[in-house]
Amino acid sequence: MTLQLQRVLHNFELQGNNLESSSTMVMNYNGSIKRTRAEPDQEQEAVIFKKPRVEGSKPERSVMPYQELSPNYESETRLKMVSGSFYLPKENELRPQGEDAHFICAEENTIGVADGVGGWANKGIDSGLYARELMMNSVMAVHNQHKTSSGVINPRKVLEEAFSNTKNIQGSSTACIVTLNKDVLHYANVGDSGFMLFRNNKCLFRSSTQQHRFNCPFQLGNAPRSDHPSSATGVPVRVIPGDVIVLGTDGLLDNMFGREIEQVLEDKTDEGDVDPEMLAGIIAELALYNSFDRFNPSPFSVSAKKAGVKHVGGKVDDITVIVAAIMEES
Repeated sequence: MTLQLQRVLHNFELQGNNLESSSTMVMNYNGSIKRTRAEPDQEQEAVIFKKPRVEGSKPERSVMPYQELSPNYESETRLKMVSGSFYLPKENELRPQGEDAHFICAEENTIGVADGVGGWANKGIDSGLYARELMMNSVMAVHNQHKTSSGVINPRKVLEEAFSNTKNIQGSSTACIVTLNKDVLHYANVGDSGFMLFRNNKCLFRSSTQQHRFNCPFQLGNAPRSDHPSSATGVPVRVIPGDVIVLGTDGLLDNMFGREIEQVLEDKTDEGDVDPEMLAGIIAELALYNSFDRFNPSPFSVSAKKAGVKHVGGKVDDITVIVAAIMEES
């Protein structure tokens, strides 16, 4: 076990459930491990700061069939997301904050992640700065929309506004913003971050990823060849009470198969009782464990093989996980 993994597990045990529940906006600030919980029915507050392994080498099971909503679908069912997050920056003395960033806007039922593209480090540029600024501006855009558009959040417009306000910063970042409106999820995803929707502990839906080529995702930035929010993918996804959303950067998605998260939900949810922050911590730990495993098949190694690239085991990276439980409004 590496020193980083030992320290991570030790810190997780020390922190336990001592962090008070609050409605929070969360961003990595100082590189330390943070656990957070956000509930929409609590007073809105902005707080900025900075395993047993699931065995098996069988192919990943495809997600369950999902029927897309018709364009005319309307509903009066009002649900909420109760969210918790966990962030594990990879060990780097020069960039202790890592290159991921994320936020939770509990009152607006909106969450988001960003992953600064690591290739910029070869040019002496910390793309985590871009990712953090992008998420900060996303929070501001969410609040602006909430005040001016009858409380309805459009994640694509959020991303467009955040992108247009993230200027004079070098680097680039992937981004995925997810919002809940009544009983429908809407999202905007650029690059290889993304989310999975689980129902009855089975993966029902997974957002698609975008790559120019293997390990080169679509990315927002100010460089001439960077991508634009207009490239974002997103379809409406209907949800019901009891559903669980797992949103993460590629540090999660490259190291954990959907079936592994299914197993966590099966083991750690009791008759629909979901603790988002606890689940986010467990899932992040398992992703970290898998990232150091040089022999176990991973989603990244499967993608590498398809691309004709030799890679075995996991991929060491920053890991951000947000878990959101879908519940009825009280």
